Amino acid sequence: MKKGIIIVGSSNSDGTTMKIASLIGARTNFPIIDLKTKTIGEFDYEFKNKDDDFLPLIRHIVECYQIIVFATPVYWYAMSGTMKIFFDRLSDCLKTEKETGRKLRGMEMAVICCGCDQELKEGFYMPFIETAKYLGMTYMANMYFVEENGLPIVHEAGVNEFLKLIKDGHSVIS
Repeated sequence: MKKGIIIVGSSNSDGTTMKIASLIGARTNFPIIDLKTKTIGEFDYEFKNKDDDFLPLIRHIVECYQIIVFATPVYWYAMSGTMKIFFDRLSDCLKTEKETGRKLRGMEMAVICCGCDQELKEGFYMPFIETAKYLGMTYMANMYFVEENGLPIVHEAGVNEFLKLIKDGHSVIS
């Protein structure tokens, strides 16, 4: 399996999203980065946040990994605010950190998420898919976990299919 990393963007470092990230991490040996433990400011057109944790983190990711698995809870039918700030900061890689941005090209992306609704609303994955396309990444797979009583409901067949897509390198998006 290719080297990958799991980026968790949740307001709760011990919540359901971390539980599913830990499950996927244990089966892939992908390390987990909890964005809540980082200081990452919002995107700023004057790049006033250039000395926070974002640039060292994204540089490390592009140098060391081929696959990024984003793990987010579903908050108000979208990715978490923590994850959105991380995505907004990818703009740094297009403006002041172009060399780092170029290294995203050819990398692979996947998404795991969890929420309380039985089905994920249509369009949730669109920001991830379109970001992957824009950056020249390959969007590999996604999986939604339903949370019940603070725990994710795990369907082994779905997890195995998700892992197979990542391992075999077959994108769910053509």
